[in-house]
Amino acid sequence: MNLLFIGDIIGRPGRDVLHAELPKLRASLKLDLVIVNGENAAGGFGITRAISEEFFGIGVDVISTGNHWADQKEIFAYIETEDRVLRPANYPKGTPGRGANLYQTPAGSVLVINAMGRVFMDALDDPFAAVERELTACPLGEGADAIVVDMHAEATSEKMAMGHFCDGRASLVVGSHQHVPTADAQIFPGGTAFQTDAGACADYDSVIGMEKSEPIQRFTRKLSSQRYAPATGPATLCGVFVQTGPNGLATRIEPVRVGGRLKQAVPEL
Repeated sequence: MNLLFIGDIIGRPGRDVLHAELPKLRASLKLDLVIVNGENAAGGFGITRAISEEFFGIGVDVISTGNHWADQKEIFAYIETEDRVLRPANYPKGTPGRGANLYQTPAGSVLVINAMGRVFMDALDDPFAAVERELTACPLGEGADAIVVDMHAEATSEKMAMGHFCDGRASLVVGSHQHVPTADAQIFPGGTAFQTDAGACADYDSVIGMEKSEPIQRFTRKLSSQRYAPATGPATLCGVFVQTGPNGLATRIEPVRVGGRLKQAVPEL
């Protein structure tokens, strides 16, 4: 199975590069499932129904999120009925939406789990316990032909710990939230592919996708003058491509970077 996880979509520039590049990637990589993290898609903060449906229309299969998933309040009603949009599984019971779901593709079934870290983040339930529940309920090779975990977290250590926690039980564990692609794509000893952060779909002449002046002012003067806004230059699509074998474990992982300012990296089949 060929899977693509695309990092956080930051505002209009991120959406534009997704529109420009995803159809080509879908064809060239013969993708069976595409997951994007969409929590920053609406002006950098949250996601809407209209943006979600726009993504589905260009070839996205699943939208994961993170700490900004609820910034656009209209999402509450939508996420209750649209099972292709996930919020972190370790939110308290009764939170609208779901944190994991099984998706059917012509190549087989894929369980996607969205979890959020707790180190330097808002206090939530234990992400490891939440992921364990989902893996136990739908084991790789029995309940699902492939499993992808989006670990939305600030601390690299927490993301790496989740990768090793899932080793041999998931096809891919990939980090989101930091908006910078890491250089550690690998397959762990048990067969789980891992990358600490997929990066973002954003203008990289920025501070993690945001226009530079406001973050710099806050760091240097400790003053806030305006809301953060996405940088508006040419965006780069960043993601992670994974192939799985008959047992659902990874046989290949490669970073994907197309468009914008970063050096191009496009896998070849």
